[in-house]
Parts: sequence; C-alpha cells; structure tokens
Amino acid sequence: MPGRAGPWGLDAQFPAPLAGPAYGFACVRIASDGTTVTAASQLVDEIVRKGYAERQPHPGDARARLVVLTGRGRECTRAAEESAAEAVRPWVELIGEGEVRALRDHLLRIAPYGPIRPAW
Repeated sequence: MPGRAGPWGLDAQFPAPLAGPAYGFACVRIASDGTTVTAASQLVDEIVRKGYAERQPHPGDARARLVVLTGRGRECTRAAEESAAEAVRPWVELIGEGEVRALRDHLLRIAPYGPIRPAW
C-alpha cells in the first residue's frame, strides 16, 4: 500500500524505484556496498532470467536499459515486506513502535550501508 510505513518505519514505497523504471537504481544500490558493477550486472541478469524483472529501453538514452519489476517481482517484494513486518511485530508488541524505530535508527548509524562484514 503506497505511503504506508513498513515495519522499520520505512516508507512502504522503498522498493518503488524498482516497481517502475529503475534508471540504474538496481546497479547503483547493489554496487553501493562495494560490490563491483560486473557482479551487480550479473545479479540483474539472474533476476531477469528468473522472471522477477525485465530490461526495457530507456526512453531518453539509447545506450541505457531500464530494469523494471515484473508482476512476479512485485509479488516477491510484497511477500518480503510482509515477512519483515511479521518478523518485527513481536518487537513492537514488546517494546512499542517508537522503540523499534529508535532501534532502526541506531542500526542505520552503526551500519549505514547494510550488513556488517566480518574483518577476517
């Protein structure tokens, strides 16, 4: 549901850049954690091969391609959001929504780019 806050207080439209034309969002988002552009491109190839997304011509740049979620990709996105909400629901019941949002904020400060990788 657009505009609805998800379980971590993130706007439910967070995945929306992939719901419509992505304008490079997928590779930029994937590559932001240090993943190479080649690896990101291979990941996009895989999600396209599995039917979760498709490539479309960019309307303003003949050299570029858009990565757009298919119906199957949107269903997966919705299922992942519902699973995330279900996973944190007990936390909200235990400590309240405000504390869960504070936890999210603290975790984002500790690891702003996602999971912390081991140093070894």
